[in-house]
Amino acid sequence: MNRPPVAILSGAGISTDSGIPDYRGPNGLWRRDPGAEKLVTYEYYMGDPEIRRRSWQMRRKNRTLRAEPNAAHRAVAELERSGVPVRVITQNVDGLHQLAGMPARKVLELHGTARGVVCTKCHARGPMEDALARVEAGEDDPPCLECGGILKSATVMFGERLDPVVLGEAIAITKACQVFIAVGTSLQVQPAAGLAGVAADHGARLIIVNAEPTPYDERADEVVREPIGTALPKLLRRLSTASN
Repeated sequence: MNRPPVAILSGAGISTDSGIPDYRGPNGLWRRDPGAEKLVTYEYYMGDPEIRRRSWQMRRKNRTLRAEPNAAHRAVAELERSGVPVRVITQNVDGLHQLAGMPARKVLELHGTARGVVCTKCHARGPMEDALARVEAGEDDPPCLECGGILKSATVMFGERLDPVVLGEAIAITKACQVFIAVGTSLQVQPAAGLAGVAADHGARLIIVNAEPTPYDERADEVVREPIGTALPKLLRRLSTASN
């Protein structure tokens, strides 16, 4: 008989130790520079070549592709390797769970990936590194090499819908899991935030690991406020011992 999985919903807070800034926290990028939000808003991006040029420069300087997994990412992968069935549902676009050793098929990227690009016209996909090499070579708004359409990062921008297939899989995992851990997420951005409520409604043990209070703290079985880099590995070791 298959064991119910441990579901881990990860947000920006799990990656701050890797040098990737939090966007919505007290010192997040959107609070410090509200204008930056336009660079990742679909309507502005598609309608304004200057926004696209600035977006490509932002991607060129972005530390996401140079970031390395930290202790929290590695702890998730270690839990999976220990034989515990683990499924990661991430709001992050950095790919660090996979770099840490989580099998890609066990990671659902709700907001897509910053490691790829997609054409908005023909939907051709390719590596972000190739597109950035073209920017470095002097193309300030590199078009799709297949059809000449507008290229964007393979992330879900503001104003775009989440992939309904990916979201459907996330809901199915959430309903089936025995333990649901929300780590480094404010649980304020829907529909991802609602997964915590779905987990609790379906009888899962809800654990929240986050520096700031969340709207779901009252429904949680356990709330951890300690730094994620030390708190999550300790929590997952405890789970692993209890499961094996």
